[in-house]
Amino acid sequence: MAKKPAKTPARRALVVDDEVDLADLLELTLLRMGLEVDKAHGVQEACASLDSTHYDLCLTDMRMPDGEGLEVVRHIQKKGLDVPVAVITAYGGTENAVAALKAGAFDYLAKPVSLEQLRTLVKSALRLEPAAEEEETEQLLLGQSCAIQQVLTLVDKLARSQAPVYITGESGSGKERAARLIHAKSNRAEKPFVAVNCGAIPENLMESEFFGYRKGAFTGANEDRDGFFQAASGGTLFLDEVADLPLAMQVKLLRAIQERKVRKVGATSEEPVDVRIISATHRNLAQCVEAGTFRQDLFYRLNVIEMRMPPLREMGEDILLIARSILGKLAARQGAPAPELGHEAELALQRYDFPGNVRELENILERAQALSDGVCITPDDLQLTITEREEPEITGGLDGKYPLQDYLDRVEKAVILEALEKTRFNRTQAARILGVTFRSMRYRMERLGIQ
Repeated sequence: MAKKPAKTPARRALVVDDEVDLADLLELTLLRMGLEVDKAHGVQEACASLDSTHYDLCLTDMRMPDGEGLEVVRHIQKKGLDVPVAVITAYGGTENAVAALKAGAFDYLAKPVSLEQLRTLVKSALRLEPAAEEEETEQLLLGQSCAIQQVLTLVDKLARSQAPVYITGESGSGKERAARLIHAKSNRAEKPFVAVNCGAIPENLMESEFFGYRKGAFTGANEDRDGFFQAASGGTLFLDEVADLPLAMQVKLLRAIQERKVRKVGATSEEPVDVRIISATHRNLAQCVEAGTFRQDLFYRLNVIEMRMPPLREMGEDILLIARSILGKLAARQGAPAPELGHEAELALQRYDFPGNVRELENILERAQALSDGVCITPDDLQLTITEREEPEITGGLDGKYPLQDYLDRVEKAVILEALEKTRFNRTQAARILGVTFRSMRYRMERLGIQ
């Protein structure tokens, strides 16, 4: 009788966090990825566990009642343990994150913890099998619509390049997800992906946050610190809301990109850096250049290849695909079955404009899940604050039909949107239905502000 092959033991992770809810969420996510999980609720308990058990991964919060996560990182380094460790920092805790990377951590997560980022981090730390890695990566952007398929095709091309990428799109349309997908598919995937919100950093701290500083460079600089560029070494630096950078910082960023060198605050020499720059903003950067708030030379450095993220309303039936995926993740987080979307709720979502895009959809569904009976989500549970796309009433009285051109534009827009919805936003097919040429269709969409 043939002997059965020995079963490969599951990899084991240690979660260190005194916040019970967050520790449980991390545990559930790791369990669903096939890992065994132990939890520790303080530094001492974590160090004891590391001394007595072999772990393949450690996730530790930065601040706990009996110490800091840095102590866990240093304990692993001191004992020579072969355990990749990542730290979880509070929002805006860049200084702690950089200190952890310097102490030996391989990556960090910012609160509130994104499960997509967590799974990407775990995949990188454990070097999961290619099939599993590809499956996790593809979940960053979902959809079968023409709009999202064009994005995915471009992502594959950009992943093979090292050129700077500039991602445009409305707030909440998934610009950071696209940047992470480019990184995950590139030859830099095993190196850090560092995301920076340029609008969230005080202007007087920008230079030290981006480039680091030397001990004694200013009051409070008690030790050398690396910045974002050093933290992203070998990987990707994602500059979100890059239009919010002040002009003085734009000059320094331009030099760093051109020379591939940075100078720490208080240092006398530059040091080389190897990072790929991906930038994004919901604002029109070309208009910012015209207005004099953004340097033209930096714009050309960042905008080597441009990629546009489509708003959710252009993605047709993908809205329901994404909604079901979000409901599944919310249910997994809570350890409960995901409620179904009722037919009327599906129609309401498909007809809604989503000014906040995927981010707004996530908020709507999280609220709806809490308000529903746990079995089926109804339109009342969705509580859509902005009404469905308005379709003009063509028959009846003359109220609202002046001026004539405005009324005709509303009618034309409603008909075009209906045709686009029927064809899942395939403009060529929609033009055929309407009996107009593709060029005429494109012109009408631009004139009416249909993206």
